[in-house]
Amino acid sequence: MDFSLTAEQDAFRQSVAAFVAREVMPAARDLDERGEFPWALFRRCADLGYLGLRYPEAVGGSGADTLSFNLMCEELAYGSASLAAIVAMQCLMGTDFVYRFGTNDHKQRLLTPALRGEKIGTIAMTEPDFGSDLGGIQARAVREGDGWVLTGRKMWITSATVADFFTVAAKTDPDAGFKGIDMFLVERGMPGLTVGRRIEKMGVRAAETSEVVLEGVHVPAENLLGQQGTGFRNLGAILAEVRTMTGALGLGLGRAALDASMKYARERIQFGRPIAQFQAISHKLAEMATQLEAARWLVYQSAWRIDQGRADMKLASMAKLFASEMANKLADEATRIFGSYGFAMEYEAQRYYRDARFLLYGGGTAEILRTVIAKEMGL
Repeated sequence: MDFSLTAEQDAFRQSVAAFVAREVMPAARDLDERGEFPWALFRRCADLGYLGLRYPEAVGGSGADTLSFNLMCEELAYGSASLAAIVAMQCLMGTDFVYRFGTNDHKQRLLTPALRGEKIGTIAMTEPDFGSDLGGIQARAVREGDGWVLTGRKMWITSATVADFFTVAAKTDPDAGFKGIDMFLVERGMPGLTVGRRIEKMGVRAAETSEVVLEGVHVPAENLLGQQGTGFRNLGAILAEVRTMTGALGLGLGRAALDASMKYARERIQFGRPIAQFQAISHKLAEMATQLEAARWLVYQSAWRIDQGRADMKLASMAKLFASEMANKLADEATRIFGSYGFAMEYEAQRYYRDARFLLYGGGTAEILRTVIAKEMGL
């Protein structure tokens, strides 16, 4: 079995890595400290074609494969988890429903400009009291005249402060559980839509996150994205991609933590020699490298299977679970190798530690993922 990247994939990875080294890494600390949407870098990602990577040329994308998309996510996360999270939202969850179920008008006015970085999309599912229990959401969509009226509150919505359009999950049938969930396109400026308070976070600080309030928002009938009663099923169609992508973010962040630890361990002198020469430290680094490599092949295999038309929810869940836990373990070990300097804001170890926590929640918590994996195993 050949697990190597194609020449095209490898060249693409190197081009993204070069961009990250040249433009993202020098700005990463400032992005974290300011905690503001990185407009300049976001537009650079658009100019480089990253935002439309997974979409066909017909709508302004480049038609790349899933593995290439995940390579991009990995490399961006190596430089800045904040930027990577923003780009991933724009490329996948924030625009996918409009691509699959939007009208030609939606695609021309919103999707294609979004792939050029001219508009920003996001998805609004989580609520103040419902996250993992998506079937329990309280947002409602009631049919009225020639459209729908949406009411509810959403929480933890990435890029909501700057978004031009939202894919909103709401119940069209409150008694139908998951089968009663549908997705609706809501545009900024529609009466009744309010972007509420911004949530201050410990990590991925430049990926602005807010609550969204819908108070009797009227949307036309064509803004129902998909057939009524199929919203949750349609979400499931991209869930393997979402989990694989989150795993790729973990790969980039984990690799950054390992590389920083290796560099520091070679430079830090104690007892007359670099600490990398002490077995206690070298064994930590060896274990970190092993965990990273194991996570890489779970993520890459999941992406490859999606490209083959054989998306595997068990494998995608394993990839997200293992890679996110790996990133947190490596970030933690980095702060230990740095010692007291791992606690100092002047070194990047603390940022990796803070940013890694973000990966534990998006795409399913570890507890939910273990439940999914066990179910897929027939347990």
